[in-house]
Amino acid sequence: MRRLLFLCTGNSARSILAEAYLNHKEAGWRAYSAGSQPTGRVNPLALATLAAHGIDPGAPISKSWDAFAGAGAPAMDLVVTVCDSAAGETCPIWPGAPRVAHWGFADPAAAQGPEEARRAAFETAFREISARIDRFLAEEGAA
Repeated sequence: MRRLLFLCTGNSARSILAEAYLNHKEAGWRAYSAGSQPTGRVNPLALATLAAHGIDPGAPISKSWDAFAGAGAPAMDLVVTVCDSAAGETCPIWPGAPRVAHWGFADPAAAQGPEEARRAAFETAFREISARIDRFLAEEGAA
């Protein structure tokens, strides 16, 4: 089983959506997520969006990317940043020298306004992330 680490700054929304979706696909990849500056909590709207799509994310936590950079960390095959700010940061040196990629998505957690508008932002992010993951799996021959 290949391993993929999704990175974002806060590890509360986009990377959580990506991790849960890829693991839900059961496509020969095990996904993880982390953040450069984790918020310490998963955004409840990310969890609600996953539930609306029948995806059980398990018990995700917002955690630092340091958990994947030290000795004893699982070696990744691919590290994907899902936000522009994390892509611009100096990342740790990852064990196993994985491939790296950037798939930028707007931050649904930054959406303002009534709850309906914020939910719509999470739905848009989920659709874009799941479509990108589906394309990736098709390219990798695992779909």
